[in-house]
Amino acid sequence: MEIRHQAPAPLVSFILTYYNLPVELLCTCIDSILALSLQPGEREIIVVDDGSETSPMNDLLKYGDEIIYIRQKNSGVSVARNTAMAMAKGQYIQLIDGDDYLLTEPYEHCLDILRNNSDADIVMFDFTHRHNQPASAICSPIKKNGIELMRTTNIHGSTCCCLFRQAVRGQLAFTPDITYGEDEEFTPQLLIRAETVYITEEKAYFYRERATSAIHQNDEASIQKRLDDTKKVILHLNRLADTSPQSDKVALQRRVSQLTMDYIYNTIMLTRSEDKLKETLEELSKDGLFPLPNHPYSKKYILFRRLINNTIGRKILLSTLPLIKKER
Repeated sequence: MEIRHQAPAPLVSFILTYYNLPVELLCTCIDSILALSLQPGEREIIVVDDGSETSPMNDLLKYGDEIIYIRQKNSGVSVARNTAMAMAKGQYIQLIDGDDYLLTEPYEHCLDILRNNSDADIVMFDFTHRHNQPASAICSPIKKNGIELMRTTNIHGSTCCCLFRQAVRGQLAFTPDITYGEDEEFTPQLLIRAETVYITEEKAYFYRERATSAIHQNDEASIQKRLDDTKKVILHLNRLADTSPQSDKVALQRRVSQLTMDYIYNTIMLTRSEDKLKETLEELSKDGLFPLPNHPYSKKYILFRRLINNTIGRKILLSTLPLIKKER
């Protein structure tokens, strides 16, 4: 009787989402993965074409068996990611937007963390907008429990800066109808599942700023959709906090407060309307989300909370915030 040995699972499944992008950007993204030290059996590259007007398939033929190409009806990035995660065989998942790419040396450091620490559920790293990112001194990563991290830190929600274990994700998926803020809903839920998170300051992900990206659309419908999606995320996480164990609850409440502050901030920045701000605060109050809780989460949070809680402060925010470039 012939005994067949099943091939070991790849270390990382790289999930690339693509929609109506210049194909050379997608190729740059794929090339950045192939440049890593991972052997073919250690990596899996899944490209999900979310119904682009023109398929990039002809330009991807040169990669042969190095990639898995999926084309689906246009359904949004959340559905595209869910499709790929459901079929991914890797022990870990790395999500990448098709117009971004990985920076070789810093990302190798993230892979080394996985190789040297079998308990790693998530490796969190940083991103950069700079093409020629100067090399940084390699520092030992910080090790924390996911809930502890959320309780003590103002996390950044981008899933593209998380290399996470597939088994920890479990059945967690992105909400299909959320176009803006899908990461902010996913990442906190991922973190409360993680026993061990390694955090490094390495800027391993190149985030390409493009004027045509969804986040930069400033027409009225896009602005309203962005605000509505953010509100959905906040309400979902708040409901989750209400039904969670105490340790999870405290962690999620901190994130809800931060996102609520950002939601109010974006209402001011995107609408510049005193009436819209008033309407937003009234709605948040009905949901038990305003006034913002009195916690010393950060200096920015403390100052914003003080100002937004009174009429004069709101006028100051409405007149000054649009003049200030938002920090990361």
